Order: sequence, then structure tokens, then C-alpha cells
Amino acid sequence: MKIVFIALLIIHLLIHFIGFFKAFDLVKLPESSNAISITQGIFWLFTALLFIPSVIFYIQSNPVWAVIAIPAAIVSQVLIVLNWNDAKFGTIVNLLIILIAIIHFAGWEFERSFQKEVSERIENYPADTLTQQDLAGLPEVVKNYLLFVGVVGKPKVKNIKISFEGEMREKDKEWFKFRSEQFNFTDSPARFFFMKANFKGLPTRGFHSFKSSGARMQIKPLSLFSVVDLSPPELFPTEMVTYLNDICLFAPAALIDKRIEWEELDDLSVKAIFKLNNEKVSAVLEFNEEGELANFISEDRYAIDIMKKLRFSTPVKNYRHIRGYRLPSYGEAIWCYPEGEFTYGRFNLTDVQYNITKLNKT
Repeated sequence: MKIVFIALLIIHLLIHFIGFFKAFDLVKLPESSNAISITQGIFWLFTALLFIPSVIFYIQSNPVWAVIAIPAAIVSQVLIVLNWNDAKFGTIVNLLIILIAIIHFAGWEFERSFQKEVSERIENYPADTLTQQDLAGLPEVVKNYLLFVGVVGKPKVKNIKISFEGEMREKDKEWFKFRSEQFNFTDSPARFFFMKANFKGLPTRGFHSFKSSGARMQIKPLSLFSVVDLSPPELFPTEMVTYLNDICLFAPAALIDKRIEWEELDDLSVKAIFKLNNEKVSAVLEFNEEGELANFISEDRYAIDIMKKLRFSTPVKNYRHIRGYRLPSYGEAIWCYPEGEFTYGRFNLTDVQYNITKLNKT
């Protein structure tokens, strides 16, 4: 679709040159009902030139294209009205350009709210190194996991950027593909997750925010309006569980956090109890003989669609070396409803970065 729209933009801007050529008699054109004045010819040229950077920025996925395309389409439409008999079909193209530009601009603005939350927390971090002594007091199986992952001798984690590709679905609904980018912060626990998806044929954006002051979930089809905008009290412990899940799987160095207490269950499983503000959540971590964390299971996460706590689990596999750590590259998110388990998410890890000091904004 992107290629089709690029071709449409290019054809549209080239047609504007015809108005300029006609006004200045630069080429011989078939007879038409309206003559074009020199002044109009200049505006036809100006509009064509305005569309050129818009096309270039669109190819580069730079949102500035929309800022240029909207006024260009408006000027174009004025010229079309003045030459209606010859140019009226260009109205359809201009309306399409304006609609797509508005959607893209709205998506950019929505994503900027995510970036604003992240940029306010990013700072230059001291290069403290995690040592063997930092593991003192942890259960033996957790120590072995951290050694397996390779955290000792590396910087302590202050923040983490995680990128996923995968697919999700609602209960009894079809899968839809998504891409996501998120940031977690460990000193003052926070999590900001931004997802881009195509849901029922519509480009859809989702933003989950979790910080000490509360949690919020927003979902916007076309980035223009919210079909979901929730911040109930139940969302805070739910996002606490998700935050704990993230650091257990993708930032294990952060498990030295004193806000996490441990209960040993057996040789290959422990319970992690995470306390923040006046809330407390827990999860069972199940390890395999190789030292990998194989599953994360919590009873403290609410299924927001029914606003009830259900067992939540994230089995993971396919550990590989990523940025100096051994991390799982594939995982699933599963609810255990009374009638049985339901897998609602499949996640492929595409990248992880630690201790980000600068946000590359779109």
C-alpha cells in the first residue's frame, strides 16, 4: 500500500506541472475548456514543488511529510475548483492525501506522548558494575540464572529498551500482527509500552504507561480516537506484574532490587514478591536444568476484559546471545480462564538495549 500511495503522490505532483506548462505555453496540450492564467500557473508550479519534499519525507517515514502534504493538498484543491471541468477528479486524490496525512500526524502525536514519558526519565547513568557480591542473598537457582544470562561484570541496569514483533488476539477473535517498543526504568519502577498494529484492517496504536502515580491503557484506531482509555485501580497491580515479568526475562540484572523478596519453593522454582507503594504482587519463576528461566506464572494480574484476576503465564524459549546476554527470543502470553488456557500473545524479541542515555525520536 505504501508503494501505491507513493506512486499516487508522484503522479499527482506531475499533473500539477501540466497546469504550469499550460499557463506559460511551454508544451502543446489538447484543447480544454479553461485557460490558465500566469498567476495560476505559478501556483500550479508551487504546489508541485511543495509535493516533492512531501514525497521524499514519506518515503523516509518522516512525519514531516504530513505537515507539508496538507497545505499542498489544500492549495491544489483551490486550483482544482478554479479549473473544475478539467481537474475535478483530482479532488479524490487530495481528499485521500489529507485523510492519510491526518491519520499519520495523529499517530505521530500519540507516539510523542510515549516518547515524552520516556525522555523525562532518561539520564546519564553511572557505570556501576554488577559483581558477585551483589548476588548475595538471592536463592541459589536465581544466582545460577543470573550467571547463565551473564550479568556479572556488566553494568547494573537502570533502564531497558525492548523491541518485539509478533501477534495478538482477543478471546474468540483472529490474530493480528504488531510491532512494539517499550522502555522500563528500574530505580523508580516504570514501564512505557507503545504498540503499532493492523487491527481489522485499520492501523491501530496502543500505549500502556505504568509509573508510581498510576497506570493507564489507551488504544486508538487510526490514532484519531480512543476505543480504550482505562486507568482503573486494578490496572496498577496488573502492570506491576507485567513490569516484573519484563525484568525477569529481559533485564535479569535488575533482580537484585531490594523491593523484590524471594521464597524458595524447590530446586528449580522460586516465588518473587514485588512491593511498590502499598501494592504487592508475586510470581512463580520456573527454571530448567540448563539454568534458563522457562516460565513466569502469576495469580495477581487482572484480565481487564472481565476485570478479574486470572492465572497469567509467559513460557519462553529459544535463548540466544543478544547484546552480550543470553536471553529468550520467543515467548507467549497465556491467560488461564475457567474453561481452559488461552494464548493471546506471541512475542519475538528483535532487540534489547540497556542504559539508554538518548532517545531517538520520530
